Amino acid sequence: MTELIEKYFTDLTPVQLHQLQLLGPVYKEWNEKINVISRKDVDALYLHHVLHSLGIAAITGFEAGTKVIDIGCGGGFPGVPLAIFFPDTQFHLVDSIAKKLKVVSAVCEAAGIANITVQHTRVEEIKNRKFDFAVSRAVAPLRDLWRWSAPLLQRKPAKIQAEDSSLQQVANGLICLKGGDLTLEIYESGVKPSMMDLYSIFKEDYFKDKFILHVAK
Repeated sequence: MTELIEKYFTDLTPVQLHQLQLLGPVYKEWNEKINVISRKDVDALYLHHVLHSLGIAAITGFEAGTKVIDIGCGGGFPGVPLAIFFPDTQFHLVDSIAKKLKVVSAVCEAAGIANITVQHTRVEEIKNRKFDFAVSRAVAPLRDLWRWSAPLLQRKPAKIQAEDSSLQQVANGLICLKGGDLTLEIYESGVKPSMMDLYSIFKEDYFKDKFILHVAK
């Protein structure tokens, strides 16, 4: 089940591979109880959800101890695959719908993912907490994502490992997965994100017109 992931990530440990393999059956089981993934997408979980989430891991390498908030995590994407990939990074998954977080907690328990916490709230109601990065996938327009995440982000340099394996000093900020024509959305956001084409990383038709945006704090 993880052949697609291993095609693009060759350094996964046996523990990470085992955790990734468990995602398929666990999500399928829970999706029959609580629908957090569309029925047609369950069979394409690894392409549409796991690999898509790991697009962030293909361009970044969070240092140990980095704190990341996943805004509107839904059933756990991108947070769950990223937590498997970065076991020394702390992920805080937030959603306003409690039943979705119930699925996330069940998946974490079944797969032995220990670096995730969950919170049932609206992200704009989170106070007195700071994170190094915010991540999100197709939850809201960039304008709103930045408005919600900016107050939660620490302003400090964080080391990120780029694709060429060299460490760069990159400002903390928002990293989000988006699709389609983003021209108007970016203009209306009032920010100037850097943008990377996911199809240039993952040569699968599904990733045509899908992008990663990064907005520095």
